[in-house]
Amino acid sequence: MFDHEPVIRLGVFTGILLLMMLAEAAAPRRDQHYTRRQRWPNNLLMVVVDTLSVRLLFPVAAVGAAVMANEQAWGLLNLANLPVWLSVILAVIALDLAIYLQHRVFHAVPWLWRLHRMHHADLEFDVTTGLRFHPLEIVLSMAIKITVVVALGAPALAVLIFEVILNATSMFNHGNVRLPQGLEQRLRRVVVTPEMHRVHHSIVPEETDSNFGFNFPWWDRLFGTYRDRPSAGHIGMVIGIEEFREPQDLRLDQMLIQPFRSTYRRSRSL
Repeated sequence: MFDHEPVIRLGVFTGILLLMMLAEAAAPRRDQHYTRRQRWPNNLLMVVVDTLSVRLLFPVAAVGAAVMANEQAWGLLNLANLPVWLSVILAVIALDLAIYLQHRVFHAVPWLWRLHRMHHADLEFDVTTGLRFHPLEIVLSMAIKITVVVALGAPALAVLIFEVILNATSMFNHGNVRLPQGLEQRLRRVVVTPEMHRVHHSIVPEETDSNFGFNFPWWDRLFGTYRDRPSAGHIGMVIGIEEFREPQDLRLDQMLIQPFRSTYRRSRSL
């Protein structure tokens, strides 16, 4: 199975991306003022840049690190001698908690926010926003993930499942899709929905610093960062951040240099 990891991940990525694109065309939640032609080529090219960066810098990525940790019996779960199925479940949950905590730190620490703010500077919110991350953030995130995987002793299967789910939910919860309200409320109990995560992309600072979860919605409620809806409503809210609101900021070259551009930095807290 692990020999086919790239094929599995690419297949799920392509399938979810196409499905969300069709869903957005069929039932959009918000009208968009910036066209797909302005945004999508740059956001999708960023995926290519991110993938190449990780492949060049990490010969052994997270799944490979898990295989190595298992072979060497490193990490908590390898010491606990639990049933495989239980180790997989615990590892997926623990990795999701780690991503939630990492996300909060990237908002709170100024130089990390410089890397992460490119994700928030998209002037619309749709499936490609979920793919728009600066390569320096992606590389740093991979280093953190590998560290957590080894310390945890996560099974390789759990890491593969987690990475596939994380990629899929990132596209889903950034989707510009209208879900029936009853269905959305039920889904929100087990997975982060677009309606929930859209609040996190509000221009209002207090709303930007809420709803940090990507996969599971429980962490925001548990740690007091959950916000039910934006104050201006989902149609009236403004997407993005204050510093980068010009159409040229949507270009790939401008996204790549954005962390090095000096702007006003508001204070944040964990």
